[in-house]
Amino acid sequence: MIVRILGFAALAYLLGFVAFMLSLGSPLPAAHVTDAIVVPTGGPGRIDRGIALLQARAAKRMLVSGVAPAVRPIELAVTYSASPALFACCIDLGQEAFDTRSNGDETALWVSEHGYRSVRLVTSDWHMARARLELTNALGPDVEVVADPVPTNARLETLISEYSKLIVRRVALLLGYRG
Repeated sequence: MIVRILGFAALAYLLGFVAFMLSLGSPLPAAHVTDAIVVPTGGPGRIDRGIALLQARAAKRMLVSGVAPAVRPIELAVTYSASPALFACCIDLGQEAFDTRSNGDETALWVSEHGYRSVRLVTSDWHMARARLELTNALGPDVEVVADPVPTNARLETLISEYSKLIVRRVALLLGYRG
């Protein structure tokens, strides 16, 4: 009996992992407009993509969530070859978040302060499912979250780890654990 249960659990995990891999997605066209763009720090191409979308007028404003407290807007402007004026007018640095869950909380506060109704989430393709889960959970049903994954060549270990974290977080939320 235990062998069957373990076998079923392993099969469910593998099938879920295949579904996870098939759902990684591709970037949206810049023509898809939202009120705001949110970019959690942590992976290459994320901030570049967010800045390009902002310059293409795909949104009014952008939050970069999880920025180290010592980082200043001018430093990011130089690093990403963007106009300091763009940072001054349209890019906010969130410096409170330290993980995916707190990115969601930091973003929810920022979205509420600005009264936005739609958000384009820009993060690595392998991170999108969990980041979107956290953001949707933090924002609630009144704000649309649009996924705009940045393609990567993630290692198998990264994909397995991320999928496992996603399962754990989904179960925790189903059981009512928010924190």
